[in-house]
Amino acid sequence: MSPEIQAFASGFPLVMLHGAVSLGLLVAGCLLYALLTPHREIQMIREGNAAAAVSFGGLMAGLAIPLAASLAASTSVIEVALWGVVVVALQLLACRIVDVVFSGLPQRVREGDVSAAGVLVAAKLSAALIFAAALFG
Repeated sequence: MSPEIQAFASGFPLVMLHGAVSLGLLVAGCLLYALLTPHREIQMIREGNAAAAVSFGGLMAGLAIPLAASLAASTSVIEVALWGVVVVALQLLACRIVDVVFSGLPQRVREGDVSAAGVLVAAKLSAALIFAAALFG
């Protein structure tokens, strides 16, 4: 067997495990956010609120960016899990702070204002990019 095939055979399960841990943390982060926020974005999305969909999509991207950075910066499954938990917690805190600082915007999202959702998404993605960069020092 060639060295490339051997490297793939030994590395593929690890890649899948690291990816599964990160995806699990993404799902857990989204569920925690949905449970912790006073507005029910999932319900609003089901009701056709485009602003809620934009806002929740921004949350997902905002969680995925630092999770991807933690995945890239980590060398073991334990590191992926530890840094992943840290960045999810920090990002959820940042999302909550953004919702409080821009206190009128979450209400406007509930009312279907997509421009308000866009501002919230930009703030959440900005925090995510900073956390992602912080992982690399």
